[in-house]
Amino acid sequence: MRWLMGMAVLLALAVPAGATEQELELSIDGRTALATLRTPASMGPDTPLIVMTHGTLAHKDMEVIQGVAKALEQRGIASLAHTLSLGLDRRKGMYDCAVRHDYVAAEADAEIAAWVNRAKGMSRLVFTFGHSRGGNQVARYLAAGEAPSVVGAVLLAPVTAKAEGDLRASYARTYGKPLEPLLEQATKAVAAGRGGEWMDVPGFIYCRNAVVTARAFTSFYAADPSQDTAALVSRMKLPVLVLAATKDTVVPDVIASFAPLADSSGGRVQLDKIDGADHFFRDLFAEDVADRIAEFIKQTR
Repeated sequence: MRWLMGMAVLLALAVPAGATEQELELSIDGRTALATLRTPASMGPDTPLIVMTHGTLAHKDMEVIQGVAKALEQRGIASLAHTLSLGLDRRKGMYDCAVRHDYVAAEADAEIAAWVNRAKGMSRLVFTFGHSRGGNQVARYLAAGEAPSVVGAVLLAPVTAKAEGDLRASYARTYGKPLEPLLEQATKAVAAGRGGEWMDVPGFIYCRNAVVTARAFTSFYAADPSQDTAALVSRMKLPVLVLAATKDTVVPDVIASFAPLADSSGGRVQLDKIDGADHFFRDLFAEDVADRIAEFIKQTR
């Protein structure tokens, strides 16, 4: 009898009644990935649901993700914010720079796809959202053409080709040693089938004195056409909303990068700016972001 009561409780939790937050788990390539599902009080099969992907080395509970998700809930929009595993099981919080790095950018595609597939069972109106590098990773996933169930996409301060180029150009200034010899070493190792070979490097992304595999190093520092988010968006057929922050010093060229595409797309790609916001859209700027997304969804659905 007790197990029946327990099963009833689990079923009640599986279908949230009223506005709620629910932690979800999903097994992807042998690792457990985590997500938070936030649903409004009137959640139903026609309630829009946004699958949210965070930025570089970040996580589902960071301020910009939580702030936008909670603001969307107030506007009757559900969200499923997930944490990319980055090669780790049940990863939480920011990536610990003391931990060795063995992951590549393309691995995010499978994880985004898995959460989109999970979202399909909750809503008929599934959108995708990506912040910063997460915007590029969402664009990579969508540009591959494997997301027929996705209605539209929102890219919040997405990383640009110029931002990626600047990251490479500033390596020596940031870490005190030139990038080129390290990248050549990593590239040769990958070409020789030794992508899992470990390297001690002065810096990797935001981490100083990092230990990283050759494949991870080349994934983030080798020039790659897929790092051009605007070019990826140009290949899509979905409606896309790009939001730029006017005080963004991390990716300051979002407007310049996407304006030509927005002007030539016949309205498929919308470009809007949040005046006064920086890269992380703190405090009331999250409300502004949610307002723009709600209007985009209204136009798209």
